Amino acid sequence: MFENKVLLITGGTGSFGNAVLKRFLNTNIGEIRIFSRDEKKQDDMRKRYSSDKLKFYLGDVRDFQSVSNALRGVDFVYHAAALKQVPSCEFYPLEAVKTNVMGTENVLEAAIFHQVSKVVCLSTDKAVYPINAMGISKAMMEKVIVAKSRNAPKSTMICATRYGNVMASRGSVIPLFVDQILKDSPITITDPSMTRFMMSLDDAVDLVLHAFEHGSNGDIFVQKAPASTIENLAKATLSLMGKDGHDINIMGTRHGEKLYETLCSREEMLVAEDQGGYYRIPADNRDLNYEKFFEEGSKSLSSSEDYNSHNTLRLDLAEMKSLLLKLDFIKKIVSNQEAFPDE
Repeated sequence: MFENKVLLITGGTGSFGNAVLKRFLNTNIGEIRIFSRDEKKQDDMRKRYSSDKLKFYLGDVRDFQSVSNALRGVDFVYHAAALKQVPSCEFYPLEAVKTNVMGTENVLEAAIFHQVSKVVCLSTDKAVYPINAMGISKAMMEKVIVAKSRNAPKSTMICATRYGNVMASRGSVIPLFVDQILKDSPITITDPSMTRFMMSLDDAVDLVLHAFEHGSNGDIFVQKAPASTIENLAKATLSLMGKDGHDINIMGTRHGEKLYETLCSREEMLVAEDQGGYYRIPADNRDLNYEKFFEEGSKSLSSSEDYNSHNTLRLDLAEMKSLLLKLDFIKKIVSNQEAFPDE
């Protein structure tokens, strides 16, 4: 379905954009457009991949006109542009709103205007029961997606994916641990019992492709994923690098952090469709006829529980080490080649 088609990735210079390029660039896709505001990272990508299929568009999702210009002639959109760092969003919450909420509105409006066939937006587990500004902005982003999908023409399908922790993505904890170990500094962890879902960048691309193929307007897709405690993750990283006795400092939780993350709320699990390795959460398409709320209800919430990183499959130390060894830069380090992820 991608043959000779044009795909645009917002925030395309990030980890997800690089993973998509590695998957798609040598296929029969017609063109991949990278839309972002960072000209340095665009130039780095241009030199790294050196492909006629790759086009770069400088702009910001906050600016509708720059988004609209980039979307002319586009068939599909992966919307990955976002502010994702929890602490910085806590200090600048309106910046998170401008990018994650209003930026998404701009992308969807431009996609509808230019009759883009499919739009898949990337969300996060922090959008479920959010307690921080980043999660709240992503939860609002999801509401914008569902609202837009209700009125979108049949020619444009809009859906979303929701991720857990994507290992070794930019700003994530695994590259930080590796950097601290190589500098012979203590590893810093927040709470040893804190759990997080563990997904690879390939998993992230697979989830988007699943949504792309199976999505209907307003759907949110979640991949079933294992989880690990932060302590186990740190010990697995140290063990692989032959540093079992390395110091670990517990610094306490940061601004807006949770003990565990949730991929599907209790309310969503009541209606979620189990698709094997994925959950599909259909949109709530009830209208604003409030009389129905007095006459019709939903299933009892007492019959359901949420899907979170405490009650999913928990990886032990050996399983966490095995998962880490699937990361290319970890393989290189274990082979005594000091290497860092470049995306």
